[in-house]
Amino acid sequence: MNGHPLLEARDVTVRFGGLTAVDSVSAAFAPGELAGIIGPNGAGKTTFFNALSGVVMPTSGELFAQGKRLTGAAPHRFAQQGVARTFQTPRVFADLDVTANINFGLQFAGRHRTASWLLKDTTSILNLIGLAEQAALPAAAITPSQQRLLEIGMALATRPKLLLLDEVAAGLTESEVEAMAQLIRRLRDELDLTVIWIEHAVTTLLRHVERVIVLHQGKKIADGTPAEVIRNAEVIEAYLGDEMAEPA
Repeated sequence: MNGHPLLEARDVTVRFGGLTAVDSVSAAFAPGELAGIIGPNGAGKTTFFNALSGVVMPTSGELFAQGKRLTGAAPHRFAQQGVARTFQTPRVFADLDVTANINFGLQFAGRHRTASWLLKDTTSILNLIGLAEQAALPAAAITPSQQRLLEIGMALATRPKLLLLDEVAAGLTESEVEAMAQLIRRLRDELDLTVIWIEHAVTTLLRHVERVIVLHQGKKIADGTPAEVIRNAEVIEAYLGDEMAEPA
C-alpha cells in the first residue's frame, strides 16, 4: 500500500446519545481502489462516511489519511489531505450557473494542488463529467441527474485523491444509474482516484466495484470482493435475501 493506506479507520465508533450508529468499524483503503459500502437502512453507512470526511467526530477510534492522524480534525483538514465527498441531497449553488459552481470548488481547495490535466480548469472538468453544454445554465435549471454530476464535478475541482460518493444513483433511471457507474469507473481509472461509494442500488454497486464492505446495525459484517460478499450467509440474512438478488 505504498507504506500507508490513503485513508484508514481503526475501530471507529460513533454514538448519538444512546444509539450506536457505527460500532467499532475498521477499514483501510489503498490508492486506486474502487470500493462500495452497502447495508440496510439504518446500518450506519452515511454516519461512517461522515466520520471518514470529518463531518462527524468519532466517539472513539482513530482516523488516518496517508499515515497522518486526523481524528477529531475539521472537514477542511480532511479536504487538505485530498478527501472529497458528495452528499445524499446534492449540495449545489442553485442560483449560480454550472461554471460558477465548478469554479467554487477550484477556488475552495483545488488551486494549490497538482492534478491530472483532465482537471486543469473548469472547462476540462465540465467536459469530463459531460456538462459542457449546460455550462451557462443556473444549477437550478438542470435535471436532478445533472445536478448529481455537477456535485461530483465540484468535488473533483478540489483535486482530491479520494472521492466519497453518497448515494449518487438515488432517484436516477436505470440507464442514468448505469451511465453514472461507468463515469465513476472512468474517473477512478483516468484520474488515479480512490473511490468509496455508498449505494442503495445494491446490484448496480456490486456490478461495478472491486471490493464491498457490508455494514449491519453499525457493525462491519463483510469485506471482500462482490462475488465473496453475495455468498456470505450473514450478508444474505442481514438483507433477508430481498435486496441481494444476484447481479444479472
